[in-house]
Amino acid sequence: MSIKELLDREVTLRNCEDEVCEQKPDPIIIARKYNDEAIALICALFAYGNVKQIVKFLDSLDFSLLEKSDKEIKTALGQHYYRFQTSEDVITLFLALKKLKKITTLEKIFMDGYRDSSNVIDGINAIIKQLYELYPFSSKGYIFLIGKVTTKTKGSGALKRWMMWLRWMVRDDNIDLGLWSSVNKADLIMPLDTHTFKVGRKLGLLERKTYDLQAAIELTNALKEFDNEDPLKYDFALYRLGQEKIV
Repeated sequence: MSIKELLDREVTLRNCEDEVCEQKPDPIIIARKYNDEAIALICALFAYGNVKQIVKFLDSLDFSLLEKSDKEIKTALGQHYYRFQTSEDVITLFLALKKLKKITTLEKIFMDGYRDSSNVIDGINAIIKQLYELYPFSSKGYIFLIGKVTTKTKGSGALKRWMMWLRWMVRDDNIDLGLWSSVNKADLIMPLDTHTFKVGRKLGLLERKTYDLQAAIELTNALKEFDNEDPLKYDFALYRLGQEKIV
């Protein structure tokens, strides 16, 4: 069996709603309940660490707070923290997204950065910049949560959580949400995590030994050899192959 045949088989096998459930938890479980771009972004940005703990934390959040007063947000989230993020970091993200939702949409900000270049990194940078401008705040936990503007690919963080959120927004199948229609699926970049990085190298799809944004781009380009129009259809399959130690 060729690598393409293996991956195509896994895509078909995994592309079902039962693939994401209580027995097979994933942060998109929470995002699915709301079908909202801002709530999905919160789910994606906190998607690091143990997946059961991620889902448990996300399930504890009251997303209706995005429509409430600053005081209500601060009171309700005063005891919420997750790993590197203090309650102040969590509160700040909610306050920044609340401000953003009042004046524009995440999709519009993203498109303003992405439209001319067709580079999703530019779109992500536009959102990160806007979040800091709308609610100026700095802490180690908050910077880790939403990241910094990315100007290079080699040696830079892989932007895994942002790339995963974009996959959710743009792709439309039994796993992803497909809330946006203006972004070309061919422009998406792999949400590179430890599983997809290791599997990509084991399958010979990735030669780069450094876990960075350049590696994510190289793996994406390799997958374009199998499907030039939708390379990220293989992301979830690669992730599960590594998570379940099949490869």
